[in-house]
Amino acid sequence: MIGTPVLPIGPVVGSVQCTSCHGRYGVETLEQLTSVRLGSMLRDAQYTVALAVLAAGGTSGRTARDAACAVVREAGFEDCGEAQVLAALAALSGEPGDAPVDLDGSGSGLTIELHAALEPLAPHLAQQGRERLLLQGAWIALADGRYLPQERTALAAVGRCLKLSENRVGQLLESATSAPH
Repeated sequence: MIGTPVLPIGPVVGSVQCTSCHGRYGVETLEQLTSVRLGSMLRDAQYTVALAVLAAGGTSGRTARDAACAVVREAGFEDCGEAQVLAALAALSGEPGDAPVDLDGSGSGLTIELHAALEPLAPHLAQQGRERLLLQGAWIALADGRYLPQERTALAAVGRCLKLSENRVGQLLESATSAPH
């Protein structure tokens, strides 16, 4: 319309609209994890912890392999069986069979995978969630008896990646030996 005054009301602010709730949010919201992405990261973390602990303890123990496969299936990989877990372990370690695992930061495939899976997830999990991931690894390690020194090393690496204190990791590993899971 001619002659209608137009008043500027301020700068245009970008926003996005949720397709589920139809709410509008600032574009910075796009930097946050979605529930699908968070679930995927958690599933990958459980899988990687299971592989790390299984590799550290060796793959010869049947109960440890069964416990690792149970954690992997519980994580959401329902079709993943022992053969797939052992194949993934061999691919990450670079050696077939009972491959030794170096989880002290030296750069082995499994070490890199552990850092890549756990460190980005840690800030998004509550303390109890991070502790639960460590405990799942502890239960795999304990499935065939007491902790081996290399299993403790692997679990300590898991704890560091999850931003758990060394003291808290020790407490959790000790509590896992006396509590049924």
